[in-house]
Amino acid sequence: MNRILLASAFLLVSISAAFADGIPSAVPTAVGSVPAAVSPVPKASAPKLVEPHLHIARSNLVGHARIALTFDACMGQADERILSTLVRERIPATIFVTARWLKRNPAALAVFLQNPDLFELENHGQNHIPAVDTPTLVYGIASAGSPQAVRQEVEGGAAAMVAAGIPAPHWFRGSTAKYDLSAIGEIRAMGYRIAGYSVNGDGGSLLGAVITEKRIASAKDGDVVISHVNQPTHAAGEGVAKALVDLKAKGTEFVRLEDVEDTGDDKTTE
Repeated sequence: MNRILLASAFLLVSISAAFADGIPSAVPTAVGSVPAAVSPVPKASAPKLVEPHLHIARSNLVGHARIALTFDACMGQADERILSTLVRERIPATIFVTARWLKRNPAALAVFLQNPDLFELENHGQNHIPAVDTPTLVYGIASAGSPQAVRQEVEGGAAAMVAAGIPAPHWFRGSTAKYDLSAIGEIRAMGYRIAGYSVNGDGGSLLGAVITEKRIASAKDGDVVISHVNQPTHAAGEGVAKALVDLKAKGTEFVRLEDVEDTGDDKTTE
């Protein structure tokens, strides 16, 4: 009997040991497979953005520089300091309006429409969303993020303009004036020229009056100046108004984009 019990005990110990021996061979295999199964997924690279330049045909006359003034009306209210100077001095300009701005500024729109010899109104988009067709942030603003959303931003802006009694636009300038190349191709395929610039007049309306005045007054023959007409509480607007008077006193010829030939890089006007 004792021999039987001892044999049984020996058999049980052997089985347990064999089972225990099997665990290490399985666990490392499972653990070792984890890194391959959950290896980090590479992050999508940020899209390459461009900020196109635009120039107009020069006058090539000494003391008679030709300049195109362009103003973005993004959101907010109309800057009467700038608007009144343009009207009083009879200075033509191209104004890029968003659908959002049009809704809030019917009085300023009326001034634009009453002065068709001065103002060319063009498309700045529906909701002031950067015209970039992949998801990213531009100056903290979320991009359109897809070709469909870029199209909606462009078409929505144009539809709002026509509904407000403005002629159908031919130029588009997106929020932040930055694009990816594929979005440029999409917008051009919609029939728009894309408005870059060569002189940043007011730094997004964030510069002081003095430096804004100097920047714009330094514009040369063939330059396209970008500034903003929607920030009446910012000091930059005062500098813009003064610079306009400075340029006129120097004999500058002011033109709208529709009145002159132009050249844009990154295939924005080809």
